[in-house]
Amino acid sequence: MSAVKAVLLDIEGTVSSISFVRDVLFPYTLHALPQVLDEKWDTPEFAPYRNEFPTEFRDEREKFEAHVRDLTARDVKIAYLKGLQGYLWLTAYRSGNIKAPLYADVIRALPLWTSKGLKVYIYSSGSVLAQKLFFEYTDNEAQPDQRGYLSGYFDTVNAGVKWEKTSYEKICEETGILPHEWVFLTDNVKDLILEGQEAAPSMVANSSSRPPPPKPKKR
Repeated sequence: MSAVKAVLLDIEGTVSSISFVRDVLFPYTLHALPQVLDEKWDTPEFAPYRNEFPTEFRDEREKFEAHVRDLTARDVKIAYLKGLQGYLWLTAYRSGNIKAPLYADVIRALPLWTSKGLKVYIYSSGSVLAQKLFFEYTDNEAQPDQRGYLSGYFDTVNAGVKWEKTSYEKICEETGILPHEWVFLTDNVKDLILEGQEAAPSMVANSSSRPPPPKPKKR
């Protein structure tokens, strides 16, 4: 481990529970979506997110909403949906309605790693915006904003999908850190298929014994 310079972290199931994403964030998306579409469908603020969707869904609100609900139900990890989710979660985080539940060992590890000179990066299928919100609004009362421990964020847009070697090559190029100088922590064995291809040492995080997240506050 002496050659390690950086840690690459997944989010879902690694630093927080899978159920927080599936049972809290995803339902909030579907709850908030109709009102957002009513109020912002034709606004310049919403246009960048709407325009990322395929043409057959971006012109009619009903088709747009149905497509979002279908993708969410199937947990499709596609960039334009992840971008929209981050936008919708922004209000929930800032209002305090939702807080990201970090595992206790993660709260201890982040300052420890950085104190030892390690850089910590995030690599998740969720958008960079969603990642930043997650670490800015955590349930750690002593220090809710954990972004100061992080050196950067990667998603399927600025890096690529996790099962392609080129994604990790982009991360190495962007950071200037060589493949053998990383440790990649994830809960998903499928993310580790690059093992033995000059990829970073990888570890599977076991979250089965960790507690579930709290439900969002009632409005």
